[in-house]
Amino acid sequence: MRKNQCILFLTLAAALTAVAADDTGGRLARATAVLNTMTDADQGLRPEQIGSADCIAVIPGFKKGAAVVGAGFGRGFISCRNGSGWSAPGAVTLESASLGVQIGGEKIDIVILSLDKERRSKLLSERFTIGSDASAAWGNGKAAHLDPNAKILFFGHTKGAFAGFGLDGATLKPDEAGVKALYGKTLTNSAIVQGGAETPAVAQPLMAKLAQESNR
Repeated sequence: MRKNQCILFLTLAAALTAVAADDTGGRLARATAVLNTMTDADQGLRPEQIGSADCIAVIPGFKKGAAVVGAGFGRGFISCRNGSGWSAPGAVTLESASLGVQIGGEKIDIVILSLDKERRSKLLSERFTIGSDASAAWGNGKAAHLDPNAKILFFGHTKGAFAGFGLDGATLKPDEAGVKALYGKTLTNSAIVQGGAETPAVAQPLMAKLAQESNR
């Protein structure tokens, strides 16, 4: 009986790992599409903004829970400067308990730029909280309310329009399942970004787009 249970457990684990990998591949494709959209839009990301960033995170389809007012959750990827290029991507989640998203119930594509290399280690840690770990501001083109002292810039987009929400209290955390699906083992985002990990084939289109925009 115990042997059968062990075989069943291993089979289920393998199936769940395959599903996670497929989901990660789809999310990478959506993240690439987000960069395409935001860099082509009139009020979107400009090459010089990407060029001045130390790290960039892309969260496709951040969701505000319809049943829990103000709650939000999204999964995405993060990369940081690595010499003249960008590192292999780590995986992250963006979570909030009370963001107060202005477009309740919809999905928002989010790009986050970190402008300060001295905050990289904290950004890649187990928990990075907007407001306490770094000041943040929206950088959406003409509609931006830029704080000249902000160390984090957010860009949000949904259904052809730029969106915004309250920033303080939002947390960026490692996505351990996403990392394992990408690299086949448990790694920290710091080890991936700062340890020279090789970019998985499934993530190469995203990194190619990021490199393209950095060189414009």
